[in-house]
Amino acid sequence: EVQLVESGGGLVQPGGSLRLSCAASGFTFRTYAMKWVRQAPGKGLEWVSGITSGGGNTYYTDSVKGRFTISRDNAKNTLYLQLNSLKTEDTAMYYCARGAYGSVVGADYIYRGQGTQVTVSS
Repeated sequence: EVQLVESGGGLVQPGGSLRLSCAASGFTFRTYAMKWVRQAPGKGLEWVSGITSGGGNTYYTDSVKGRFTISRDNAKNTLYLQLNSLKTEDTAMYYCARGAYGSVVGADYIYRGQGTQVTVSS
């Protein structure tokens, strides 16, 4: 059974940082590209970032470029998202997701975790 379990969210002031983690199990993590997607209150699901299976290529939506960094540790079956210079508009539920094989861009997914809430507020 595929499982994706996110952690690391919380309440942070504008300009602050958080590091999200996603523990993966039930599949061969190192062979799949992975993504982070988010959903703000009252809005649809938005793709945030993607990373290839080996971690050599990363992709970001324009609004987070230069502020967020996606990474992975295939030895630990864990996906990460470092969030820096957070803005109020980054407030959302953040999900770790696995799409079709090789899928790194787009909010479509086959498996998704339960999410971790990020709230940016003063």
